[in-house]
Amino acid sequence: MNKNTVIGLLLAVIVYLLLYRGDPNSKPIYGDTGLPRNCRAYVQLVINDYRARKYNADESFNGLERNCGVHGYSWGLR
Repeated sequence: MNKNTVIGLLLAVIVYLLLYRGDPNSKPIYGDTGLPRNCRAYVQLVINDYRARKYNADESFNGLERNCGVHGYSWGLR
C-alpha cells in the first residue's frame, strides 16, 4: 500500500470512531424511576406483563406499536 492509501484508511477509521454512537437499543436502559427508556427494555416489560396476565395481546401489541413502532417514542433516547 502506498502512503496515501494508509493515510486515507486511518482517516476513515478515525472518522468512523468519532461519528459512531452505537445502537441505543443494544442493551436495556431504564430511567431513574425504573421505567424503560429504550425499546429493548420496553419489549421485555411488555413480555413480562403479558405473561403475568396484566394485559392481553391486543393491549400489549398496541403499546409496542405506540412506543417501538415506526414512529415510536422509544427508538432514540430523548
